[in-house]
Amino acid sequence: MRDRLRIIAAILSSPSLWPTAVRVARRLIPVRWWRSRPYLPVPSRAYLRFRLETYYGSETAHFAPEDVLKYLRWVREWG
Repeated sequence: MRDRLRIIAAILSSPSLWPTAVRVARRLIPVRWWRSRPYLPVPSRAYLRFRLETYYGSETAHFAPEDVLKYLRWVREWG
């Protein structure tokens, strides 16, 4: 939970990335998210594990706020 709060704080401290963060968040919401648990518009655990393993080499790693900001900058420039 603390990691999520740190990531949110990092995004909130970078207003220029807000539109990109909203766009990325919308893309990550699964289709018909309301039909399966946890009944929230969040990415699947399998997707998050995949992203962790491909980025950090371990599905048990944690996203670092700096890395999330780097990713958002990359999306803004290339996406």
